Amino acid sequence: MASDPRSFVLRHTRLRPVPGSEHLRMHMADEVLPLWHATQIETHDPDAPPPYWAFAWAGGLAVARYLIEHPERVAGKRVFDVASGSGLCGLAALNAGALHVAAADIDPFAWAAITLNAKALGRKITVVKRDVLDEDPPDADVVLAGDTWYETGFADQIWPWLKRCRAAGLDVLVGDPGRAYLPTEGLVELATYEVRTTTEIEDRAQQSARVYELVPPA
Repeated sequence: MASDPRSFVLRHTRLRPVPGSEHLRMHMADEVLPLWHATQIETHDPDAPPPYWAFAWAGGLAVARYLIEHPERVAGKRVFDVASGSGLCGLAALNAGALHVAAADIDPFAWAAITLNAKALGRKITVVKRDVLDEDPPDADVVLAGDTWYETGFADQIWPWLKRCRAAGLDVLVGDPGRAYLPTEGLVELATYEVRTTTEIEDRAQQSARVYELVPPA
């Protein structure tokens, strides 16, 4: 683990507007591979995870745009941002009037990034510093899941948890550009946006990303 994740995030990112949601600003990096290598050195771990927390991914950008247009989905509600990364979805919820936002991630760098990004917005987010996918649904009204379908192992973990959240009466909103492990059943498309992200992260800089709602179980 890094000795000071907050200093590491500040050293390797710049505070800048979020593409397509310029009213939000986040600490973001320019390139993935040099930062990934830096995290491996900082943590003395050659298997350190990629720096998901340092970029605005396509699904999160779509969720942010959707909440600009539909603030009623979160206004006055308790929101839980799962696998939060940078905190983008949670920040967008705060900006749309959410009563309270909790953001969960297992990466200490993400914890620092989420806190710093919330501070840049002039707000506070509760950072949940653990894996919640084996737990009961959170004490919330809405769950946001941006960009959680990038690998089969994680998709197999998060999908049952999201379904448990919906069965418990929580609204579940998902943002994704159509990755291979995104479920084909149980999701209703709400909106599509052209978003601009980092070419090193996604296949191309400009692409379509969608926001879905998980429908209640039959």
